[in-house]
Amino acid sequence: MTADLISPRKRPRQARAEATVAAVVEAGARILEEGGLEAFNTNAVARRAGVSVGSLYQYFPGKDAIMAALIRREATAFDQALGEALRGTARLGLAGAIFTLARVAVAHQAARPRLSRLLDLEEQRLNLGPEVRGRDRRVADALAAFLAERRLGDREAALDILHMSRGLIDAALDRGATAGLEMRLTRAILGYLSLPPEAVAS
Repeated sequence: MTADLISPRKRPRQARAEATVAAVVEAGARILEEGGLEAFNTNAVARRAGVSVGSLYQYFPGKDAIMAALIRREATAFDQALGEALRGTARLGLAGAIFTLARVAVAHQAARPRLSRLLDLEEQRLNLGPEVRGRDRRVADALAAFLAERRLGDREAALDILHMSRGLIDAALDRGATAGLEMRLTRAILGYLSLPPEAVAS
């Protein structure tokens, strides 16, 4: 997939244009949730967004660019939520801090689970690997700083926790076992860090 097919034609410069682009991207998300990839095309997205196809093409060369914009939007939202959570953990004990981070991770993937799964698949098809790896590095760096501050681990530990968390959350969502998922994830992370389960209550 070439970069010109997954990059915006131009950036919105005015509030109205920004609203149009946001409406198109969110319309794409809703179509994916309701109809899957088969229903996802520029005509359907424009109709759902309430804009003309011509207006859509002013900003996006095709449906793959809309998909890429949606993937990037969701990644940015998670980065921001995680950053806010990390800033708020300084006053918390270890278990409370990890539970806070677990809650952010679960909320991100569980809020729109079908969309999350489809976007994970589309990342590969669109050859967004370098972007995904860069995003993972940023998240891992933030987690590594958290672990280092508490003398609990290094960057490799942060990557392990990141990937372990994604796998556990995805599996729980697939089987509909989301009750208490934040606490289960907290226990799993504490276990990985070789901390006793009683630490959850501290």
